[in-house]
Amino acid sequence: MGAAAAVMSGVRQGRAAQKSGRLLLGAPLFVKTSDPRELAREARRQGYSAAYCPAAAPHETEKLRAIEQGFSAENVVLAEVGVWVNLLDADPAKRKENLQRVTDGLAVAEAVGARCAVTICGSFNEKVWYGPHPKNLSQEFFDAAVENARKIIDAVKPKRTRFSYEMMGWSLPDSPDSYLKMIRAVDRTGFAVHLDVCNLVNSPERFYRNTALIEECFRKLGRWIVSCHAKDLEWQPEMNVHFVEVIPGRGEIDYRAYLRGLAGLATPAPLMLEHLKTAEEYAEGARFIRKVAGELGLEFA
Repeated sequence: MGAAAAVMSGVRQGRAAQKSGRLLLGAPLFVKTSDPRELAREARRQGYSAAYCPAAAPHETEKLRAIEQGFSAENVVLAEVGVWVNLLDADPAKRKENLQRVTDGLAVAEAVGARCAVTICGSFNEKVWYGPHPKNLSQEFFDAAVENARKIIDAVKPKRTRFSYEMMGWSLPDSPDSYLKMIRAVDRTGFAVHLDVCNLVNSPERFYRNTALIEECFRKLGRWIVSCHAKDLEWQPEMNVHFVEVIPGRGEIDYRAYLRGLAGLATPAPLMLEHLKTAEEYAEGARFIRKVAGELGLEFA
């Protein structure tokens, strides 16, 4: 299959998923191979219709072509290229390097037809790259995130993928409204939303009312959502608020609301399990999500 044919195959794949209305589910793959076709087959063997993009660089033309063709051949959607670095690093040289790494990630996503390249806006915390800092909720932070998004998008000029920031509980964007504000400020069609509901739960109110939070996310941001993360949260009682990530089904996140929101999108957004330790834990989370989907009369592609 040539490059042009592979592109059209990816387009047809996306249209088929949209027409079917089926949801897309994926997770990390525990298989020792670097062959994209084998990775895609393993995804299908696990019952997944989406996958994280294998590591690649923009100059690796043959590898990028193999990734696109391999996953397309098995009808597995490439959900996202994750580039987890600090775009606001205190070291100017490191900050510049990180900006280039994210730009390269978006170029890879564009080359393979992934739904998005995703990172976080960054942090002014000098010890933990994603850690809390008072200025992470400031206008300075917001303006820097907007400028970085524009630079990354303008450098790549994506046509079939999008650049997205993941929301965080202690950094902007930290709510549907703050993400809407950022979308308007970036003002680029290449900018989109990556939804991680658990990252937004940063208070008892949001924990107890996560159904309303989820519904608000889809109501306000649905048209821009391109990929999502699947996790769950449990509240461990201490002398202060302490939420911990757990396997989907073991916490309090309303997956009925989450899946209903995904089912209502015009184009299916992959739901990707993450942050678990073993293949067995991922399998448990996937079983729970499929069970909830079945109860709602929904299916995964």
